[in-house]
Amino acid sequence: MNILESESDQKYETDKFNRVDLLIEDSHHRKIIIEIQNTRQSDYLERILYGTSKVIVENLKLGKRYKEISKVISVSILYFNLGLGDDYIYYGTTEFKGMNTGTPLIVKEKIEKVENYEPKIKFIEKKIFPEYYLITVERYKNIVRKRIDEWIYMIKNNEVKKDFTSKNIDKAEKRLSELNMSKEERKRYERYLDSLAIEKDALETAEEKGIDKGRKEGEKKGRKERDIEIAIEMIKDGESDKKITRYTGIIIEEIKKLRKKLEEKN
Repeated sequence: MNILESESDQKYETDKFNRVDLLIEDSHHRKIIIEIQNTRQSDYLERILYGTSKVIVENLKLGKRYKEISKVISVSILYFNLGLGDDYIYYGTTEFKGMNTGTPLIVKEKIEKVENYEPKIKFIEKKIFPEYYLITVERYKNIVRKRIDEWIYMIKNNEVKKDFTSKNIDKAEKRLSELNMSKEERKRYERYLDSLAIEKDALETAEEKGIDKGRKEGEKKGRKERDIEIAIEMIKDGESDKKITRYTGIIIEEIKKLRKKLEEKN
């Protein structure tokens, strides 16, 4: 998955208000627009229609066949109610239905694939029109029924629960923790990352000179010592065991032992 474009701030007074806008290309070469919108706009549907159309046009180079038009998926995370409705997730796309029967028109395309060294032909449904997902955060009632709800819960509450299992949500939790750090916590965390970078550089230099005896043991020991130093600082600052574990990787039992040692010294 590649990030093709991102925007996080207004550059000019006339720019739209937003938290973050992303244009991503996934492994199937689909273009995914992700937008978080804070303020109400009466013409918001027209705006996302324009956005998907713009991506389609900009990604079809001159001389290319229409067959190579990019599939676009638009995801809007809204902090205002867009229209009347009783759900917090809405999906929309373009469909053709019989005016007399009401049944959908299904158009298929021929796909040639090689399976077990033999060419095979498959016919799959052609879905080329943009797809739209509208997520109204304020309508979400903090009830997790499916995996997408875990992400909406995180967006609304700025928190990831322990029992969440969605793919990559652990990475989102780590990033969320970094964003929620205080100024002092961020400085301490950056010092920790700097020390890891210095350690890595020193190890690579030693390896280049042929001095790699005990490298893995030394690396592990050095990281452990730095983790303990960070944990001790966080204990002194009154941080919880859960938070210390998240930042250092030290298990809670070891943190409790460190707390006990510090109490005995004092």
